[in-house]
Amino acid sequence: MYSKIAVIALVIVLGLVNWSIAGKEKHLAEGKVIYLELAPVDPRSLMQGDYMALDYQVARAVYKALPKRTEEYRRWRHNVAASDGHTIVVLDENKVASFKTISAGQAPEKNEILLKYRVRNGAVKFATNAFFFQEGHAKYYTSARYGQFRVDDKGELLLVGMYDKQFKKIEAKNE
Repeated sequence: MYSKIAVIALVIVLGLVNWSIAGKEKHLAEGKVIYLELAPVDPRSLMQGDYMALDYQVARAVYKALPKRTEEYRRWRHNVAASDGHTIVVLDENKVASFKTISAGQAPEKNEILLKYRVRNGAVKFATNAFFFQEGHAKYYTSARYGQFRVDDKGELLLVGMYDKQFKKIEAKNE
């Protein structure tokens, strides 16, 4: 009896995992390509191996546009409340996103994209705040200036890769 329940639970879990993977693969294949300008933070973590902590210029602009808390409340908590929302960005000729406004439910116009953000611990986050790479390959990623993302119609972002200032994909060489 218990083995049948375990098998059924395993099949359900594997089905859900595969459904999620298929959704991400579709997102990567069909999402619109955009670039977010990076503001790198820290290129190394001793506990996690090599990685680049990421911050984005758009995230800083969103932070400035969000309502701030009162002075009294800031003494005990972060300046901006934890929340989820959407921002509208404008794309330039290179598909680099620039902040336009916080979305109040309006649809983006032509050459604009809706991006989902979240505020946690007083910081605005998009998709991921770290890019991991093989140990010893940090030197290849020091020239990173943009993260290439795929964005779907809901504003969800998936990081595809890191690019330099000429929009050339950065790929580490196996040594």
